[in-house]
Amino acid sequence: MFLSGHRGLAAVINCSSGSSHAGSTRRLRREMGMKSFLLKVAVGLGLLWMCLSAPAHAQSTDNDGCTNATLTGDYAFTISGQIFVPNGPVIQREGIAMTHFDGAGNLSQVDLVLSSPNAVAPPGFTLPTDSVTGFHTQEKGTYTIYSDCTGTFTINFPPATSSVGNISGAIIVAKFVLSNGGRVIHTIVTSLTPPGAPGPVPALIRSEGHKLQPPPTT
Repeated sequence: MFLSGHRGLAAVINCSSGSSHAGSTRRLRREMGMKSFLLKVAVGLGLLWMCLSAPAHAQSTDNDGCTNATLTGDYAFTISGQIFVPNGPVIQREGIAMTHFDGAGNLSQVDLVLSSPNAVAPPGFTLPTDSVTGFHTQEKGTYTIYSDCTGTFTINFPPATSSVGNISGAIIVAKFVLSNGGRVIHTIVTSLTPPGAPGPVPALIRSEGHKLQPPPTT
């Protein structure tokens, strides 16, 4: 009886060992399958990251042959955006400009930019203005174009006058990209210092310029 009981217990133990072994095998297969799946996911994400990062890396070293000479002549701009005056209103700006690029990194410009009615200017505020066209004048700056046809420019505006005295001119810094063989320029303002301000203020302003083509001959 005692031996018989041991034999029964042994049988149970052997049966349990077989079930445990089979369960361990299934778990091992599941774990191997999961590891294989995770490995495939990791490889796929790695390849995706390489694909996404490759264009950015390629762009930073791209050479499309652009130089300062690519931007030459007169460009007609449309300007639109907002200025966020600290502790003040949000000012909408809409305007147009004619900018001349000399092909050597220098620019000059006339413009006419209007502000929304909530913009408050100092009393008697005036800028140098062409008496015939009404455009603001004496705006000058510099620009730099990189080989991948991206670039940056800075425009220094002339001092303004007001009833409280002279006010330092505005300063605008923008980044841009060229398209259509340098005949179109797309810009975004990265820094804007209003007239008389001690430094830049937050702004979201963009512009687009198209090279002025000579009128067709008849």
